[in-house]
Amino acid sequence: MAEASHSVENLRARLDAVRLRVERAARRAGREAREVTLIAVSKTHPTDVLRDAVEAGATDFGENRVQEAESKIEELGRDAARWHLIGHLQANKARRAVKFFDLIHTIDTPALVTRLERLCVEEARETLDVLVQVDLAGEATKSGAPPAELDAIFETLDGCRRVRCRGLMLLPPFFEDTEQVRPYFRRLRELRDEWAKRGRVFHEGAGELSMGMSHDFEVAIEEGATMVRVGTAIFGAREKV
Repeated sequence: MAEASHSVENLRARLDAVRLRVERAARRAGREAREVTLIAVSKTHPTDVLRDAVEAGATDFGENRVQEAESKIEELGRDAARWHLIGHLQANKARRAVKFFDLIHTIDTPALVTRLERLCVEEARETLDVLVQVDLAGEATKSGAPPAELDAIFETLDGCRRVRCRGLMLLPPFFEDTEQVRPYFRRLRELRDEWAKRGRVFHEGAGELSMGMSHDFEVAIEEGATMVRVGTAIFGAREKV
């Protein structure tokens, strides 16, 4: 059983509150709220909480670990929601990721692209959507490709028939003052636009920007985010694991 704080009613109220904040942030930027996909970050939360979240209206879930997500997806059903891998993808977990996720946000090397393309063939998966994670801060504890390495990643993606790049992803440094993170969001948008001017055609549109979490997603939306990854504001503080 889900805890009372995770009841369908409470989850629906939290989702509605976050969606209102999304709408207001989008309006400030002269955008439409429908341009922004809300990903409920469900890592560490059990399957029954996710089941209630689906009933409350959640359509997209973000998971950090392939093994943890696999059991949830098998219990809830592959089509219960859209499943996003938002944590670093280890090479030995790539085959399972190909089987279970709709969108992988954390591509950061040409080798990983090549592996996923091969696994798509082996697993008879026709298409796999991915985002390239960009490292703009050089933090040793976080993954992502420095901007200088994007050429090689995109060149490899251009040779793929099944792995399709839909845009860029960012995990910036944490700042209590969200205005301090704004330049990182802005720079990711600028990188996407620079690549577009160079002829980079992202699959399905101008290029997704996955950036912004519970404490800073409004600033991210103001700077162009098309996907925001929100956990605490929806599920509350997660348990330590």
